[in-house]
Amino acid sequence: MIAIQKHKPDVGGKLIETDKPGIQPNEVLVKVEATSICGTDVHIFGWDQWSQQRIKPPMIFGHEFGGTVVEVGEQVGSINVGDHVSAETHIPCGFCYQCRTGNMHICSNLSILGVDRDGCFAEYVAVPEICCWKNPDDMDPTIASIQEPFGNATYTVQESNVAGKTVAIFGDGPIGMFAAPVARALGATQVVLIGMNEYRMGLIEKVGVDHMLKADECDVEAEVRKLFGKEGPDVVLEMSGSPVAIDTGLRLVKKGGTFTFFGIPSQPPRIDIAEGVIFKGIKMIGINGRKMFETWYTVRDLLSSGRIDVSPIITHKFHLKDFEQAFDLVHPAHIQAGKIVLYPHGVPQD
Repeated sequence: MIAIQKHKPDVGGKLIETDKPGIQPNEVLVKVEATSICGTDVHIFGWDQWSQQRIKPPMIFGHEFGGTVVEVGEQVGSINVGDHVSAETHIPCGFCYQCRTGNMHICSNLSILGVDRDGCFAEYVAVPEICCWKNPDDMDPTIASIQEPFGNATYTVQESNVAGKTVAIFGDGPIGMFAAPVARALGATQVVLIGMNEYRMGLIEKVGVDHMLKADECDVEAEVRKLFGKEGPDVVLEMSGSPVAIDTGLRLVKKGGTFTFFGIPSQPPRIDIAEGVIFKGIKMIGINGRKMFETWYTVRDLLSSGRIDVSPIITHKFHLKDFEQAFDLVHPAHIQAGKIVLYPHGVPQD
């Protein structure tokens, strides 16, 4: 098979030919029909500080996909050859305290597909049965491939209790863009999204948001207070990891409100705990991945309801072999894409 490998500790990746992965008794082999690029993959491709500390080349990366099961291990009981699946990319041990108390997504011994083991930027990928999510037979593999990041947004919004609330979202990456229509679908009264990238801000208009602010063209704090009043928004969803956004969001969030962290800062940020948290009496939530598998059921229901159309966020489609062109479009210095999907067996004709 062909695959994209992080072949050495340096910027970039390499297209290789390698054997199909073998499977363990509790795993399935999936023919990957579509696989999308995540921000984590951009970090790995760019070989930043985080990836240098975490990734051990050579390794096939990528973790978001939709595909068809072609082989099952002898201990697998719930998945059959021919099933259409995606994967929960957090692989739990099943036995630690977190796993046994309903928190497999933050397992103490967690490993991640495409980060700690070979991933899905390939024609085939091996996946533990526990991580398989069955898709409807008629689901477009392109949509199937973006369920994992859509689940990040869904989990963030769900945990933040947005129904009947005003919401400010910081971050115009795909997950921030997904969060806006999810918040509206789950009952937010008004949603403002604050971003920086002009290309992506143009996409947000197509997926549904009440207000948009370009952070480098206005006084964000003043404009948000104009929208929601001097009290500020009930809920702030921090999806960017920007220290400036974190600081601004903590100043803005209403007293007694909710501040939810999803974006990963490149370095530990300095925040005013006294004024921004304690004296305001806010609730702070950290989000990691998706709940296994509560979030996936919500994702399924949101997508099947027709209330959310994620297709405008999927802006580019490439054959897996053209991955370098795809990664160039999402280079942090000049982002010119929303969600990019790669196809190991050929780009489908729309």
